[in-house]
Amino acid sequence: MLHDPVPGKPSLRRQGIYLLPNSFTLAALFAGFYAIVQAMNQHFEQAAVAIFIAMILDGMDGRVARLTHSQSAFGAEFDSLSDMVSFGVAPALVAYEWLLKDIGKLGWMVAFIHCAGAALRLARFNTMIGTTDKRWFTGLPSPAAAALVAGLVWICHAYDYTGYAWLKWVLLGFTAFSGITMVTNVRFWSFKEVHLRRRVPFVVLLALVVGMLLVVSEPPLVLFGFFVCYALSGYVMAGWNLLKRKPQAA
Repeated sequence: MLHDPVPGKPSLRRQGIYLLPNSFTLAALFAGFYAIVQAMNQHFEQAAVAIFIAMILDGMDGRVARLTHSQSAFGAEFDSLSDMVSFGVAPALVAYEWLLKDIGKLGWMVAFIHCAGAALRLARFNTMIGTTDKRWFTGLPSPAAAALVAGLVWICHAYDYTGYAWLKWVLLGFTAFSGITMVTNVRFWSFKEVHLRRRVPFVVLLALVVGMLLVVSEPPLVLFGFFVCYALSGYVMAGWNLLKRKPQAA
């Protein structure tokens, strides 16, 4: 018969994890790992698509956990570790293997900036849970930062824009921008105010249909364009707020 090794701590028999939400997290982790493997094999378009698949799976695990009332501390930690691989390590290695290695030392240094930015962003997010306004993210979320790098890789291969010498410097700029923006204090809308059960005007459904058709027609172009606009939106809003404060200070 098994006994509790520590008073007040459940035995191994009683310990367990929620299978459904953690399955989505595990799938997201696999997609990130698959992206790294494909990049090592010089299959960069597949690697970029795998990162976007990881983003979809990462967005589903939390919602599934809330809908099924299966949130747990284990799930939160597992999700952070999965995000670090899929949105920190994977995009950095994909960018480095594609073009940044041709730049030399500067290339791997900038790739590390993205990787370190993702780690710092996730650590800060975990320590700020429950203390910040849920409507906003402080710093660019790591999935959106990964989409900037992976989206550039995807769109260049999808439309055969891979033979330009200056492209490595564009990738260098996107990789550095994504890493730095993750650790800034710039605020980005979190989309958490969107409630699927709330009534909305009919035009919202029409806009959703148009958006779905655009994504289906040109996935790399539309998704990359969306995340570029989202990454710039925080800086635009910060600049607008700064301009509004100046007359008051005067």
